[in-house]
Amino acid sequence: MIIAAKIDANQNEIVKSLRQVGCTVQSLASTGKGVPDLLIGFRGHNLLFEVKDGAKPKSARKLTPDQVVWHEQWNGEVYVVESVDQALEIINELR
Repeated sequence: MIIAAKIDANQNEIVKSLRQVGCTVQSLASTGKGVPDLLIGFRGHNLLFEVKDGAKPKSARKLTPDQVVWHEQWNGEVYVVESVDQALEIINELR
């Protein structure tokens, strides 16, 4: 049985905006097990973004238990982003 990956409502807008500024973006949403939603490449940097919908109540934007464990164990750059502005702010720091 194949289960479709659930993505937040703002993810497509974030992906589009990142690509417009020159990022490569690979969705990892179907991976599950706490792995962040997006792999971003920009100017030789690789970043991972967990996308949360900033329009939802704060309680609905919390990391799942699997995501908490994954984030704690990861030794690279991983960010939680809730908006296009937040995602672009991270990318702008690399310019």
